[in-house]
Amino acid sequence: MDKTVGSTADAVSAIPDGATVMIGGFGGSGAPIELIHALIDQYQATGGPKNLTVINNNAGNGRIGIAAMIDAGMVRKMICSFPRSSDPRAFTDRYLAGEIELELVPQGTLAERIRAGGAGIPAFYTPTAYGTELAEGKVIAEFDGRHYVQERWLKADFAIVKAQLGDTYGNLTYNKAGRNFNPLMCMAAAVTIAQVSRIVPAGDIDPEHVITPGIFVNGVVEVAHPQQEEELIRAGVAYA
Repeated sequence: MDKTVGSTADAVSAIPDGATVMIGGFGGSGAPIELIHALIDQYQATGGPKNLTVINNNAGNGRIGIAAMIDAGMVRKMICSFPRSSDPRAFTDRYLAGEIELELVPQGTLAERIRAGGAGIPAFYTPTAYGTELAEGKVIAEFDGRHYVQERWLKADFAIVKAQLGDTYGNLTYNKAGRNFNPLMCMAAAVTIAQVSRIVPAGDIDPEHVITPGIFVNGVVEVAHPQQEEELIRAGVAYA
C-alpha cells in the first residue's frame, strides 16, 4: 500500500516511447517541473521516451518544463489550449518545421474532456467551437434550438502532477491555484505519478481536506523545494 518512490528518476522510469502523458499545471502553477526534467534526463541518457503525446493547458514557455521536452524532440503531438506563450520558441520552431502536431482545444472543453475521461463518459456536447474550424469533421446536434459540437473524452497512459501534501497511500492536497487540471488528470490516466512538497504518514491528512484520493495515484515522490517555471524564466536561467 505504500506508494512512495525514492526519486523523480525512478518515478518516471516506466514511461515508454509513444505514451500519452497528461502533465498538470496552468502555466507554471501546479506544473511538476522536477518530474518533467527527470523525464528529459532519462531521454538524454537513454534516447527514450520519445514520440510522446502530451496533454496540457499550453505548449510550454522558454526552455523550461514542457518547452524543454519539445526542444529536446521528445514530443510528437501536443493537445492543448494555448500553444503560444510569452516565449513560445520551442513549440513554434518545431511546429513550423513540421516536427510536431497540434490538436487545439478550447480551455473549458479541454478540462471537460479530461474530466469525462476520468468519469467514464466517452462523449458529450458543448456549444463551444460550433461554426469554427475546430468543429470541422465533428458530430453536430441541435438541442432546444441551439447547435452543439460532440467532443470525445481524453484519457492518458500516464499523468504526472504536482501537489502540496501527499501521504503514503497517495492521498493528495493542493496549494491554491496549483490545483487546476491536476485532480482531473489523476482520474483520467491509467497511471498517475505525483510530486509533493512533503510526504506524511497515512492518516495525517484530514479526510475532509483530501482532494485527490489515493485510489487515483500510483506513485508519490517528495520534492521538498520545487522550482517554479516563471521564476526560472524571469531569472534567465535553465533548470538546475
